[in-house]
Amino acid sequence: MTMPIALTIAGSDSSGGAGIQADLKTFAAHQVYGASVIVALTAQNTQAVRAIHPVPADFVAAQIDAVFEDLDVAAVKIGMLATAELIEAVADGLERHGARNIVLDPVMIAASGGRLLQEDAIEALKRRLLPLATLVTPNLPEAAALLGTAMAETEEAAAEQGSAIAALGAANVLVKGGHASGQDSVDVLVSKGGQRQRFVAPRIETLNTHGTGCTLSSAIASGLAHGIELTEAVTLAKRYISAAIAASDEVRVGHGHGPVHHFHHWWDRTDGRD
Repeated sequence: MTMPIALTIAGSDSSGGAGIQADLKTFAAHQVYGASVIVALTAQNTQAVRAIHPVPADFVAAQIDAVFEDLDVAAVKIGMLATAELIEAVADGLERHGARNIVLDPVMIAASGGRLLQEDAIEALKRRLLPLATLVTPNLPEAAALLGTAMAETEEAAAEQGSAIAALGAANVLVKGGHASGQDSVDVLVSKGGQRQRFVAPRIETLNTHGTGCTLSSAIASGLAHGIELTEAVTLAKRYISAAIAASDEVRVGHGHGPVHHFHHWWDRTDGRD
């Protein structure tokens, strides 16, 4: 049995709901073999990010080389990168190995409010990683931060910001509408050529939003690893994250912003029996 391989390059979440841990769970849920390059350790839970310990850039480079020199990586998901130095190391590694199907989730702030990307690293991310990305998946605050402007308050403004980010070098941009208001959560996919497509799902009232961005971007990368066309990969990923959020209250983890239910499709009972 051959299984497509996806690589996550991100930080570790000690509480297991976001970062590397969420990415690997998402890959597994999509029948994708997950490899990982850890760029930072975090001491965090569902309530707060208490500390961040970046991994030395040369060791990050060594991890990237070790994976690509042995595994046939079909897609790459990039999450938390913390510092400009780490961004440079990751960009160099991806270029060195000709990585393809790169999904960049420009993680800046955790669901609990902790900052995960240093201010001076934003320019490095725009300069080095946006041009390498097949898809960038900012939420509304992240899109505004990338452009140095106010957060979009309408769907049209979000789409315009997506176009502006695409103009910085990204092939495609998915501006996520989870931070907006209204009955529906609307994500807008914008290509560098100007095409737009809406992805709509009912907004779900829950506190369990820890790792939603990581999970969505990893689900998209999983689709690309399977050879699915980008628009269809986004459609399937949006469906998956919506179901994972809807089932999240079944997973009672922590006392803050709990995780989504990555394995909702298989876990149809809570007592652990087959």
